[in-house]
Amino acid sequence: MERQIVMDSSSSSDLVGEMMEVIETVGSYAGFRVTQRKECLNLVRRLKLLVPLLEEIKELDYSVSGLGLNSLLNLKKALLGAKKLLKTCNYGSKIYLAMESEAVMCRFHAVYHKINQALDDIPFDKLGVSTEVKEQFLIIVSTDGQDRYSPYSMPHRIMSTIGTTPDYRHGIKQHREMSGWLCFLIEFLQVELMRMQLKRAKRRTDTQDMELAMDMMVIFSKKDERNADIAILERLANKLELHTIAELKAEKTAIAKMVKQRGGYNETMHQIVDLLGKFKQIAGIDETVSLDGPISTRTPQTCQSPLVPHEFLCPITLEIMTDPVIVATGQTYERDSIRKWLNSNHRTCPKTGQTLEHLSLAPNFALRNLILQWCEKNNLELPKKDSYASSVNYSVEIMEEISSLVLNLSSSQPNVRRDAIVKIRMLSKENPENRIFIANDGGIPRLVQLLSYPDSNIQEHTVTALLNLSIDETNKRLIAREGAIPAIIEILQNGTDEARENSAAALFSLSMLDENKVLVGNFNGIPPLVALLKNGTMRGKKDAATALFNLSLNQANKSRAIKAGIIPPLLHLLDDKNLGMIDEALSILLLLASHPEGRNETGRLSFIETLVEIIRNGTPKNKECAVSVLLELGLNNSSLILAALQFGVYEPLRDISISGTNRAQRKANSLLQHMSKCEHIP
Repeated sequence: MERQIVMDSSSSSDLVGEMMEVIETVGSYAGFRVTQRKECLNLVRRLKLLVPLLEEIKELDYSVSGLGLNSLLNLKKALLGAKKLLKTCNYGSKIYLAMESEAVMCRFHAVYHKINQALDDIPFDKLGVSTEVKEQFLIIVSTDGQDRYSPYSMPHRIMSTIGTTPDYRHGIKQHREMSGWLCFLIEFLQVELMRMQLKRAKRRTDTQDMELAMDMMVIFSKKDERNADIAILERLANKLELHTIAELKAEKTAIAKMVKQRGGYNETMHQIVDLLGKFKQIAGIDETVSLDGPISTRTPQTCQSPLVPHEFLCPITLEIMTDPVIVATGQTYERDSIRKWLNSNHRTCPKTGQTLEHLSLAPNFALRNLILQWCEKNNLELPKKDSYASSVNYSVEIMEEISSLVLNLSSSQPNVRRDAIVKIRMLSKENPENRIFIANDGGIPRLVQLLSYPDSNIQEHTVTALLNLSIDETNKRLIAREGAIPAIIEILQNGTDEARENSAAALFSLSMLDENKVLVGNFNGIPPLVALLKNGTMRGKKDAATALFNLSLNQANKSRAIKAGIIPPLLHLLDDKNLGMIDEALSILLLLASHPEGRNETGRLSFIETLVEIIRNGTPKNKECAVSVLLELGLNNSSLILAALQFGVYEPLRDISISGTNRAQRKANSLLQHMSKCEHIP
């Protein structure tokens, strides 16, 4: 019997040591992905609050057995689950974590639940844990992971009213009766605090998640190739922190590891790899992703030799250079590699990070001669490039052409002016470098002036050229600063169908900047977008919906959109299945439902019935969006929940909570819980 006690004591000490090591390990993580960073930091902070409890258990001088040992084992399992989740969020694929953000959020809730369960089972009295530690430990975690009280809030104040003299605290373990009463009080407070936390916890607005989800939806599901897609890709790359060479290489490694762990590719992995490839393209990195094996980089045989001098290798591709050029900072790169970098809207030196004063590329003939001499000496043949001679003068030629075209925008001859606009429209579409050249040569002010030219054809080409130019982040500000937004809105109201479509797309692109969201609203751009949503072509409706969603992220614009009559055309999109815009309509309605005026407009029985019908018979994504809207409305108006129940929402909602998408399951469970408070459900 005595031997068993020793073994149990040793086991408990080892368990506590292992748990403290887990907490120390997760505390060292420093690369949490931006999509889960806040949740990760909150979880790590709560886990660290467990240390005083574990330290006191470890210092106990008697054995832990039976229920005590089992509760510690359960706590260890919960902590290991937390470590696994935090490790995934620290080293995992950024794209995967963004795509599955709702599933990852559910994992956080599950981790909090398991830790709570394990802590509830710990017999504090049998372990001899001091009241001070129990007091601090009370509010470490809650089921939604939200702090509401500090360790020195309500329990501390109540205990302070009982007595906080040093003598009392020093002798608290000897006062068993008082200690037992305090334990009962603390347990009662724990239950009450949990109830208050759940009642007072703020609901997630999901604004940032929705914006990210909308970008993903456009990238993966939009049928027509639009220039705005490039802007969305660039915004996604910045949001996910996947725009530098080092970040993209780390992401490639994370994806390769995930593919290996899962034993191959599925549909989600194909989407992730495809998006990674697009990020590489806009960053100017020439790499390929093999679907038949691990992700690999195309590396010529000549680069694998360890004898190649480091100075002969391009800093971007790490390949021996055949056409080295010098940028404004004095650094040398392979021409093709640095051009791809610059064509991806980068205006910095990849190696130094300095802003480039100009984008000219000067051939490094001296280095090229040294490379040729070294190759001849080592019997190594460089890859031949047929386009070498023509590429040397490419930038100079295109810059001269653009300068001429910009001058022709002010020509007194209509044909010359029209040809210049058409050519600039084409050049601004072709690559990012041209967009920079056009802006630097003063093309934007001249184009903005032509927006008011009394020729619908000129207006159409001009607004489309500005749409292309607005893909560049700097150009967004330049275009708005030149006063283009009111003129674009005018074309949106009165232009041709294509001009109206591209005007809506231009407003969407410009409104990526928050200050431009305000300008579009102030210049009364919301009503014509609502009109296009109502009466436009199929493509026009989609462009209007995308722009209105983005603009409605601004609170003042929500009110403007509602007053402009956006609700009826959105409801029409829900009824017309042939348009295929249910998800877009519901996404906008979800934003508007967070506004009091929006809730008043949408809180009608006919709309609730439509939502229930979508929840019952829609696609998985349709159902997810519809449940989200109904939850937002129902949390503010219980009568709408009762109406949904009368329309038969309970059974399909319960099915979604089991088999829906990850986000739909979470929303459905929240809605079911809220329903149980509104009306008893057997």
